[in-house]
Amino acid sequence: MLANLLDLSLTRRAWLRAAIAAPVFIGPARSAVAQSASQPFEKWVASFRPRALARGVSAQTYDRVMAGLKPDISVYTAIRSQPEFREALWQYLFRRVSDWRIAVGRERAKEHASLLTRIERDYGIAPTMLLGLWGMESAFGDPDVQKNHMRPVMPALVALAYGEPRRRPYWEKELLNALVIIERGWSNPAEMRGSWAGAMGHTQWMPEVWLNIGIDYDGDGRINPFGKPDDALAGTARYLVERGKYRRGEHWGCEVKLPAGFKAGDAARNYSAWGALKVARADGKPFAEPNVSVRLWVPVPGGPVFLVGQNFYAIRSYNPSMSYTLAICHLADRIAGAGPFVQPFPGAEERIPTLAEIQEIQRRLTAVGFDTGGTDGRIGGDTMRAVVAYQRKVGMVPADGYAGLKLLARLRQGS
Repeated sequence: MLANLLDLSLTRRAWLRAAIAAPVFIGPARSAVAQSASQPFEKWVASFRPRALARGVSAQTYDRVMAGLKPDISVYTAIRSQPEFREALWQYLFRRVSDWRIAVGRERAKEHASLLTRIERDYGIAPTMLLGLWGMESAFGDPDVQKNHMRPVMPALVALAYGEPRRRPYWEKELLNALVIIERGWSNPAEMRGSWAGAMGHTQWMPEVWLNIGIDYDGDGRINPFGKPDDALAGTARYLVERGKYRRGEHWGCEVKLPAGFKAGDAARNYSAWGALKVARADGKPFAEPNVSVRLWVPVPGGPVFLVGQNFYAIRSYNPSMSYTLAICHLADRIAGAGPFVQPFPGAEERIPTLAEIQEIQRRLTAVGFDTGGTDGRIGGDTMRAVVAYQRKVGMVPADGYAGLKLLARLRQGS
């Protein structure tokens, strides 16, 4: 996915992996029968039963879960739909590294200090990095996200396993993994709510991750990404170490300033070597880890420039998007007390709106007939759709869905 374009939705690893694996088809949703390779759904359920039993799912569990289950055919639209909005990288970052997420992240750091310290001791993941990822994936386990933006996972996985032809083996395996989770008593179909692709819980685990990487960190006898965040955060830390190769004690990287006329390829050098080339931290501080190897990354010409190390790519293993990874790393730094980027992005002349200003935008939009779904200062899909509709009505260009200060000024002017 392009570094300066990301969709508005709760972007999940499964969607990105599916998108990378096969081109997105643009077209109308087809019925479940039309999606299916060969047989009616009821016959497919019966034919899939031996595979579940072979994975250790009991006949009783399979029949209880699958009997009468209706496939959620809306997933066929979701997997093929183009992103509803396109955001410049600075908009993507401003919306996610918001005052609300920074403030709540600091609250969660205090609330869960002992848990985060224990995870750091066991796995080496910096607490603020876990907080950044948690904030990005589920707004720190916000129940409103679970209630309003998640759906029952089993009907979605059944539909994908039954009727999605391009990656059917993948979806079949994830359905089997979900059935094994239920068989083990770790969860039940009513509790298993998540994205249309099957990602669930505080840090949005796919069933495979839940089954193979999850940890019973609170010792209650089951692995659970819902409820208390213990299992979810510890399992995600294990994921970053085992699959992302996260390195204990290393920072992800930093924003830097380049000397005039500087040109360099993508070769990795340690911080000392970059310093010898007159590359310096943008905030003027010395490099704290002179022997750590990092690479230069320029997301947008004319914008901030970064040196990124192994732990940046460890976070990227969780979702293969550079923009997503930068947002998490920047959010982690802001939670820890760091300031905004030193170099502004091109086109981002206006400052980031405050929490109070975003709430004012939401109140004013709702008052003039563009429902934002709440006035909590968080900008999700409802707010962005309201913004676009208002921008189009009053002739603002571009109608990009960005809830910024220019929009607020226009709202204050009235119709």
